[in-house]
Amino acid sequence: MISWLAKMILKLFGWKTIGVPPDINKYVIIGAPHTTAWDFPIMLFGSLAVNIRVHWLGKASLFRGPWGFFFKQLGGIPINRSVHTNTVQQIINIFEEKEHLILTLSPEGTRQATDYWKSGFYYIALGANVPIYMGFTDYQRKLTGVAGYLIPTGNIEEDMRKIRAFYQRIPGKYPDQTGPIRLKEENSNYEH
Repeated sequence: MISWLAKMILKLFGWKTIGVPPDINKYVIIGAPHTTAWDFPIMLFGSLAVNIRVHWLGKASLFRGPWGFFFKQLGGIPINRSVHTNTVQQIINIFEEKEHLILTLSPEGTRQATDYWKSGFYYIALGANVPIYMGFTDYQRKLTGVAGYLIPTGNIEEDMRKIRAFYQRIPGKYPDQTGPIRLKEENSNYEH
């Protein structure tokens, strides 16, 4: 029922999902480019339409009060950013504790252009020994889905080269808010 409803909502707005969800219990989905607040609801409805129950990270304050239950039901995992904690290790531990966890992250970390992606998605997948699937929201073709994956090797330059090759062909809703697809840990010779 939820899958059908999500498909109908997407269809109402002219969107389609493509790709077959992976038949594995644990993985990270990265979603890029992230240039508008609409990326999240479209991704969420796209995931529900293909029966993927995704989890996402949010600042702990989102989960207080009456909205807390709602956001947790939507797959939210509260993260306390006010104290210095190793968030990557916290999430790796959650992967180890759970039998089923599909975590979606926006590596840009913001809807504005940024010089570097945040590397947490990579180190979470590497540490939890799970693949990284490439999720996208293509506003030109009104398609959302998951296409392609990478098993992180620890060779960050080579792995990012593959991720870059995938995402360079997908424009965000606001292309001027899209920065280079690179991590600080990569060789600084990369040019966008």
